[in-house]
Amino acid sequence: MQDLEKLKYPIGEYDYPKKVDKAQIKLWIDLLENFPQQLIAVTSKLTEAQLAVHYRPGGWTVRQVIHHLADSHINAYTRVKLTLTEENPIIRPYNEEDWAELPEAKNGDIALSIAIIEAIHRRLVITLRGLDIADFDRKYIHPAVNEQLTLGYLVGNYAWHGQHHLAHILIKF
Repeated sequence: MQDLEKLKYPIGEYDYPKKVDKAQIKLWIDLLENFPQQLIAVTSKLTEAQLAVHYRPGGWTVRQVIHHLADSHINAYTRVKLTLTEENPIIRPYNEEDWAELPEAKNGDIALSIAIIEAIHRRLVITLRGLDIADFDRKYIHPAVNEQLTLGYLVGNYAWHGQHHLAHILIKF
């Protein structure tokens, strides 16, 4: 079981720090800014056969992971905007497992999702770099966990999320 957990969480599970300061926020934004180029570097030479490989038993294919990243980060961007423009919004969860089974996620060209990731991350970084540190304390509610979370938590989680799935791809290649 230990090995399966390492395959599920090759960089460990997301661990939100007790104290978040400007340096931590900058680190997360830098990770978000650099992620699209990291993903391109890792995936640019992958063959169709390699994209069809499952990164772990019972896990998605590399292709599904890439499409999931686009889906997830579109949702993250929307959640950031909601948190910044509404008071304590309730964000909308989505069923990522079902999304990953849709035809474009199973068979679609990864270049489409990489282009989405590049554009979303550019816009996200511009937005985040323009905020005051107090903005990262703004709250939203995630109904799937029935908790009130902060924008700082969200930003850190998605910085981790990109690295998490990048590590899944690197497990195989």
